[in-house]
Amino acid sequence: MINSTRVSYFTLGAYFDTGLFKYFLFIIVMLLYILIVCANVLLIAVICMNRSLHEPMYLFLCSLFVNELYGSTGLFPFLLLQILSDIHTVSTSLCFLQIFCLYSYVCVEFFSLSIMSYDRYLAICYPLQYNTRMTHNKITILIALTWLYASVLCFVPISLSAPLQLCGNIIDKVYCDNYYIVKLACSDTRVNNIYGLIGTSLTVGCPVTLILYTYMRILKVCFSGSKRTRQKAVSTCTPHLASLLNFSFGAFFEIVQSRFNMNNIPSMLRIFLSLYWLTCQPLFNPLLYGLNMSSVRIICRHLIFA
Repeated sequence: MINSTRVSYFTLGAYFDTGLFKYFLFIIVMLLYILIVCANVLLIAVICMNRSLHEPMYLFLCSLFVNELYGSTGLFPFLLLQILSDIHTVSTSLCFLQIFCLYSYVCVEFFSLSIMSYDRYLAICYPLQYNTRMTHNKITILIALTWLYASVLCFVPISLSAPLQLCGNIIDKVYCDNYYIVKLACSDTRVNNIYGLIGTSLTVGCPVTLILYTYMRILKVCFSGSKRTRQKAVSTCTPHLASLLNFSFGAFFEIVQSRFNMNNIPSMLRIFLSLYWLTCQPLFNPLLYGLNMSSVRIICRHLIFA
């Protein structure tokens, strides 16, 4: 039995020797990271610097883009280092730090999408009362609670996993995952597993339930409303739904892959899908919202070509 105090590092077992191809892979991942940083920073700057965009929808988007930068920074530098390395090890402290970053990123992403659906619900179902219901104080409180709640929710599983007695130190992934650390434990993990189910329900179940409820109400208004109301609902809700479906697909596969035996799926495909929701969402969101919103497109064009 290996005591947790003796485990000073974890080995990431999903990497395999790619030879000289690793340098090409490094360049692709680095370019992707640079593109993500530039796209999100540009849109954050556009929203912050233009008072005409200091509206609830854009402020929630700004929080979403900050989260994309945060999640990408928790993954990409680590991934780039591991691609070039011949020994895929990571210290326990850095491993748990990455777990906290990635888990809180996922929580904030789901919570932000649910708040944005609530904002769209108020704008479409209660247009005359929207400004009184969605005040700047309320926006600040919602964004602050999103980040605070996500941080607390993700700190608990790490504090439960850190004292576990481990019988190994090989994590079968390309990044650190708390669930895989719990699977290495020799000691009792019932508390970890129970909290894992509760945490997954709070992170995914509650936001998705709120989103489904708000969209059912939006659809009801659309079917009974005018053509203009339907057009407004489609133009404002389509990017949000596309972002939600994209992220939910990745989250669903990640949960299934962690809980069930997926050895029948090629390892390259498993690695790609496990990275998909962490790499594509930070690029997908700024491109989707930036290209869809005319006001953002115009300001971006002025900033770039001025």
